[in-house]
Amino acid sequence: MKRLLVAAAGLALSVCLSFAPAIAAYPERPITLIVPWGAGGGTDSVARMIASLLERDLGQPVAVVNRTGGQGVVGHQAIADATPDGYTIGLLTVEIAMMHWQGLTKLDPASYTPLALVNEDPAGLQVRADAPYKTAKDVIDDVTKSPGKYKASGTAQGGIWHLALAGMLTSLKVQPTAVPWVPSNGAAPGLQDLVAGGVQIVTCSLPEARALIEAGRVKSLAVMATERSKLMPDVPTLKEATGSDWTIGAWRGVAGPKGLPKEVTDRLIPALKKAYDSKAYQDFLSSRGFGGRWAEGAAFGAFMTEADASLGKVMKEVGLAK
Repeated sequence: MKRLLVAAAGLALSVCLSFAPAIAAYPERPITLIVPWGAGGGTDSVARMIASLLERDLGQPVAVVNRTGGQGVVGHQAIADATPDGYTIGLLTVEIAMMHWQGLTKLDPASYTPLALVNEDPAGLQVRADAPYKTAKDVIDDVTKSPGKYKASGTAQGGIWHLALAGMLTSLKVQPTAVPWVPSNGAAPGLQDLVAGGVQIVTCSLPEARALIEAGRVKSLAVMATERSKLMPDVPTLKEATGSDWTIGAWRGVAGPKGLPKEVTDRLIPALKKAYDSKAYQDFLSSRGFGGRWAEGAAFGAFMTEADASLGKVMKEVGLAK
C-alpha cells in the first residue's frame, strides 16, 4: 500500500511539472537602449544601427531613447540606475572616463556591466591646407620655438579633443599651455575657425574633418592611433610622425547597469558580436568614415579602465581635474 502511495505521488508530481509553464528565455519583451546624447549625432546614429541589428537577432524591438543633459551625465546616470535585468541597456561614450575627474558625477567605468566596444575614432592633427607644415613634427617644432603663438580648437574646454592636444604635447615634452585652447561647440565650428584663420590647429577625428580635407581646405598630418586610418591610409600615425606613443580617440560601447545576470550577458554579447561583424554595420562605419573597434565583456571593461587612468592623468596635468 505504501509503495502504491509513493508511486501515485510521483506520478502526480510529474504530471504537474509537465503542465508547469516554462521559464521564458531572455528577452521576452522589448529592450530600451539609452543614448546620452542628442538625436542625429554620431552616437545616436551608431546606437540606432546597433539597435536595428539587435532586433533581428533577439526577436524583440530595441527602442533607442535619447536622455540628454548635464554634459552627458543624465543619460549615463539613467543607464547605471536601470534595473539590472537586461531590458534597459545603453551606449556609453568616452565621457564616462572623463566626467568624474571634472567633478560632474561619481559615475565611472566600474558603474556598469561592460558588454561590447563597437566604435573608436582616433584624434587627428589638422592644419589649414595652405599651412607651411609638411609633417606633425614641423608643427611641434614651431610650437616649441614660439609657445603661446599658435591656438587650437575642436571642442569645449576639457573635452576629448582638448585632451588629445594636451596629451600629445605632454608626451613630446612640451607644456600643454604652449598652445592656448579656444573652446568651441564641437569639431565643425572649430574647423571653420581653422579655415578662417582664427586658430592654427584643430584636433578632432578624421571623419569630422573629412569634408574639409576632401575639399582641399584642411590637411591632416597625423592620427593618434596605433594604426593608420582605413579612411585616410596616407595619414601617418603620431608615432610614425613624431615618435610619440600617445593615442586617444572618441569611443562608444554598449553596457548595462552593474550586476547584469550571466544569462543576459551570455545572450547579448554574442548578439552584439554578430551585429558588429555584419556587412550592414561595417558598411555603415565605412560610409560614415567611423572607425571600428571590438572588445567584449571584461576586455571592454579593461579598455575603459585604461582610458579612465590615461585621461585622468592628462586632466590633472592641465588643471582640469577636481
